[in-house]
Amino acid sequence: MGALILDASVLIGLLDAADARHARAVDDVGSADVAGRPLVAPASAYSEVLVAFARAGRLVDAREAIAAMGISVAPLTAAMAEQAAELRADHKQLRLPDAMVLACTRDMDGELLTYDQRLARLG
Repeated sequence: MGALILDASVLIGLLDAADARHARAVDDVGSADVAGRPLVAPASAYSEVLVAFARAGRLVDAREAIAAMGISVAPLTAAMAEQAAELRADHKQLRLPDAMVLACTRDMDGELLTYDQRLARLG
């Protein structure tokens, strides 16, 4: 089984104990970790999640927490950017950050973990 690609909804759930999806995110990511699956956050989702922490002056805390969970950050490549542009062009309701997550998932031949129903349908 390939890498588990985590979108922003999952990362927020992991980092915010008050988030409604916190327990679910901890369980889903914990199960994947126990199964030995690589955990990957696309750079776009990683950046999206860090905004709130940066505003609070806690960017380092978030970065360290994500690293401690064994989640690696996948850089955005030119091929991923091109695929994201095609996805965005084909699906007018798809936001560019979500298109980047899908492109990363496809490029890495991974499995998407998201709590966004619209994104899950495309994943």
